[in-house]
Amino acid sequence: MERKDIHIIARNSNIHQESIQKALQEKVFQPKNHWDDFFRISMMVLGIGFFVIGLIFFFAYNWQDLHKFAKIGIIEGLIILLIIAYFRLRLEPLFKQIILSGSALLVGALFAVFGQVYQTGANAYDFFLAWTLFIALWTFVSKFPPLWIIFIALINISFILYVVQVANHWSWLYTYGVLTLFNGMVCMIAILLNLTGRWEKIPAYFIQLTGLASIAMATIGICLGIYKSYDPNFYILLGLTAYLYGFGIYHGVKHYNLFFLTTIPFSLIIMISASLLKASETEEMVFVIGLFIIVSVTVLVRALLSFQRKHRYAK
Repeated sequence: MERKDIHIIARNSNIHQESIQKALQEKVFQPKNHWDDFFRISMMVLGIGFFVIGLIFFFAYNWQDLHKFAKIGIIEGLIILLIIAYFRLRLEPLFKQIILSGSALLVGALFAVFGQVYQTGANAYDFFLAWTLFIALWTFVSKFPPLWIIFIALINISFILYVVQVANHWSWLYTYGVLTLFNGMVCMIAILLNLTGRWEKIPAYFIQLTGLASIAMATIGICLGIYKSYDPNFYILLGLTAYLYGFGIYHGVKHYNLFFLTTIPFSLIIMISASLLKASETEEMVFVIGLFIIVSVTVLVRALLSFQRKHRYAK
């Protein structure tokens, strides 16, 4: 129930003002303790984030004046201190997880400083791959969604840089297919774990970010494949995308998830527009594509509003 629903009921009934205020407090307004938790967590996250950023700027400004052992020793000492704080301080589990996430970010800073001090000459993917491997244990132990997001992002970056710097003979359609499958499977597993209830509740933002990553990779890959000559990887990516999109639409309709019901149709609109542009690049076709986008987006918005109203009344 939303605020406007309560106001409509109040105007058309003889419910007491106390009941209206109670309904607003329970259905609309956030309790004070929720705001307190929000500010405490926000300040903790900002503090860790600014600390890591400040450390990076500290090394950038004083690089020439610091001995190489001091550069590495400072970061290693900070990582050790944070790990000691994680195990020894009597903090709430959430704050401990935030501290562990800060330590994971410092691991990346440590490898970056090490590479600059000794000029290892390694490829960029080596840096991100090492960073990923060395925080993997922390990620699995913590079960902290933001740290999992960092971990998954590092896997994506490592794979992309590996393709660019080492396996540059691979088809980009193959690369986008792997990324679509990886991010899509992570999203599907998170959804299924929430539905089965055998795991701690995975927040919606984690599912949406991994789903968005999969949809973005699929959209880019298919649009790229449309402009390529015959490539069997394109049809594999097409089939994989159809399966993942079908699962997303089914989940969105069955469990009222507007995120998938919005992003997947927009992705399909982009793909169809790319197909039309491939068929003809004339001015007339550009006009047709613009008209198609306007009409399709309008129909999508109306369908979503209708679906939202039906779901609200069904409740």
